[in-house]
Amino acid sequence: MSMLKGKDILRTDLLTDEEVELVLSTAARFEGVLLSGGSLQNMANLVLATLFFEPSTRTRLSFETAMHRLGGQIVTVADPKTSSAAKGESLADSMRTVEGYADVIVIRHPRKGSAEEAAEAVSIPVINAGDGTGQHPTQALLDVYTIQKEKGSLDGLTVTLAGDLKNGRTVHSLSNLLARLGTRLHLVSPAGLEMPAEITAALRSEGADVTVGTDLAAAMRESDVVYVTRIQRERFEDPQEYESQGRLCAGLIHDRAGQAGDHHHAPPAQSGRDCHRGRPVPGCRLLPTGCQWRARSDGVAGPGQRTRVALSS
Repeated sequence: MSMLKGKDILRTDLLTDEEVELVLSTAARFEGVLLSGGSLQNMANLVLATLFFEPSTRTRLSFETAMHRLGGQIVTVADPKTSSAAKGESLADSMRTVEGYADVIVIRHPRKGSAEEAAEAVSIPVINAGDGTGQHPTQALLDVYTIQKEKGSLDGLTVTLAGDLKNGRTVHSLSNLLARLGTRLHLVSPAGLEMPAEITAALRSEGADVTVGTDLAAAMRESDVVYVTRIQRERFEDPQEYESQGRLCAGLIHDRAGQAGDHHHAPPAQSGRDCHRGRPVPGCRLLPTGCQWRARSDGVAGPGQRTRVALSS
């Protein structure tokens, strides 16, 4: 991992193709060691600080568990009310303080761009675990790793990203990686929750094959993978707007969810329920796979139908 030594992980578009491949191959190697009963000590005598200024279960525990399994130690702030931020300390000052206790920092923060601000304040590596509606690069790397395991390769796949593409930071990161790894992209969302125009433009400027629309049924007929992201309730100031968009998203996904072969549903989620208000999804059940939830349709694809895997977060 020498090419990544000391490097911040802030956005997927700041990672080179070689760095992405190194992360994926290293993850596969580490997974093999652990599944065979072995142990890893790559982070022995090092301390990870996890600073979560937004709620998190899976992401925080994923980082902390990974650090333990790599032989390292952790210090954590899981509630901003218990940190000096509650007393008015700036993010930069908080980061400089934490730098004195840790060798690497993972941060989640509600403000877009906060991860870059944090990284500028310190000399140790900073990993972005989600900055508002900005990016979530490590989730995207995990999703790419999962798709690769399920499908064998990403090159030539058609992938649909559906749901709240405006506020869903995972799809902002994932779309970049998928396009670079040779997939064709369908971006499907209710009106008003489209992928930010600058992200779509950047994908197309890099030569990606991208279509934008609202017809999930049509996209699914052509898709190998469907990735569904939940309505980001915490990003809506107006509860009525959230309810309205939530109903649109629920209808968009509910009517078609049972038609795909395999699904991943958006954590946090309830077993067998959709992305808005826990509405039941016919024919689907959620199965835990590591730090993700895998939902498999009870139906069996008929002759000539394409197997589909849907990931979400």
